Amino acid sequence: MAQPAQTSSGEALPRLEGMQGIVADWSSDQRAFKNVPWGKAMMWIFLLSDTFIFSSFLISYMTVRISTTVPWPNPSEVFALTIGGKSIPLILIAIMTFILISSSGTMVLAVNFGYRKDRVKTFVFLLLTAALGATFVGMQAFEWTKLIMEGVRPWGNPWGAPQFGSSFFMITGFHGTHVTFGVIFLIIVAIKVLRGDLDKQRPGFLTGRKGNYEIVETMGLYWHFVDLVWVFIFAVFYLW
Repeated sequence: MAQPAQTSSGEALPRLEGMQGIVADWSSDQRAFKNVPWGKAMMWIFLLSDTFIFSSFLISYMTVRISTTVPWPNPSEVFALTIGGKSIPLILIAIMTFILISSSGTMVLAVNFGYRKDRVKTFVFLLLTAALGATFVGMQAFEWTKLIMEGVRPWGNPWGAPQFGSSFFMITGFHGTHVTFGVIFLIIVAIKVLRGDLDKQRPGFLTGRKGNYEIVETMGLYWHFVDLVWVFIFAVFYLW
């Protein structure tokens, strides 16, 4: 429990009893989780719940792939691109993976300069991270379009097991949605950083405490999680 609040004269205010006291303590204390900001704590809880969802998707995919009696499409052939008359397997997926992993590096730099309260560099690396994320989503949209044009549907595909289509659209679509929302929030945070909202504690969305760049670190947690999930998707769905 938090310590009793004090008046300007140093006198302790009376503590409320029961549930009212618990609510009053927690609602007034922004660092009830042992010096961990509320935003960061809630982000960890959200990411934990998201881990369960992605794990369920990937486990379901592996179960379906192992149990199906119909031949499963070969990802190296399905996700190949023809360049210069030659079919190159997984080239698009490899580039997408490189871009997303690179965005984790730019996000680290954004957090680092956020700790230093360097507004311009924090803004630049947040925007660069968002640009890489948007590039990834654009390439994923191209991948979806290509497969749809080739006849892939959630209920079937021309290469074998019909479950392949539903697994592909569900897993990559859910992850792509996460990346898209991440790009939107990165742009919002970048604009607020450049305007000085975090330094002045201007009232509004995603501002936080005055002079503190915790929101940048919180966004970093989310972005690194999205990147890590893609590594598992890449290993389980594309390489297997």
